[in-house]
Amino acid sequence: MVLDASKSEGHRQILTKELEAVGLRLNKKPPQIYFKKKKTGGISFNTTAPLTHIDEKLCYQILHEYKIHNAEVLFRENATVDDFIDVIEGNRKYIKCVYVYNKIDVVGIDDVDRLARQPNSIVISCNLKLNLDRLLARMWDEMGLVRVYSKPQGQQPDFDEPFVLSSDRGGCTVEDFCNHVHRTLVKDMKYALVWGTSARHNPQNCGLSQHLEDEDVVQVVKKKERDEGGRGRFKSHSNAPARIADREKKAPLKQ
Repeated sequence: MVLDASKSEGHRQILTKELEAVGLRLNKKPPQIYFKKKKTGGISFNTTAPLTHIDEKLCYQILHEYKIHNAEVLFRENATVDDFIDVIEGNRKYIKCVYVYNKIDVVGIDDVDRLARQPNSIVISCNLKLNLDRLLARMWDEMGLVRVYSKPQGQQPDFDEPFVLSSDRGGCTVEDFCNHVHRTLVKDMKYALVWGTSARHNPQNCGLSQHLEDEDVVQVVKKKERDEGGRGRFKSHSNAPARIADREKKAPLKQ
């Protein structure tokens, strides 16, 4: 979210409220509340943590407002009424947000220091191109992107076009890397060699469940196809039966 450093904090609050009105929750995690509708049995209310914002009676009233008379509710944390309503609605999206304050060249150093110390905030100046590199690094960290380089067997790694993985979208394991390369590579893979910070030693022989980190190098070793019928000069190229008993018997000659 790009904001103007020369304006008041009310600008940020207005934009945040507008996003929350359409179901977007900024820099929040989904509440630890288990909710499941049932056909019969009434309302079952349980909690594993002390509640200070909501009680059992208020929970029943909220469920009756939504015309829910049979459900199972379990609070695993000290949640609020708004959190419980979000769980009932079931259409809320919890996303990360970085507040970017632009035009820091027109405000004082005290205001810049105050804005930079706020949580999930970063200050820049597009006019003077100040702090843009730090903004790029912050965006990369918040998105959780991981660059993985492929290494063909017997060749140098390809550092020009990495495979970009994400823990939030798809995962960052060797299996996810194989799916990015080709969907049939998982079945043909025998093992993988990994160089980088995720490996205990370089290279490390890994399986599909190995977690990859940023700028790792992966070489996938495929399974070898086994040839039937012997090896080398003993290999049989004919389709004839191997045993004499399996050979087709010819009709006897006429006398």
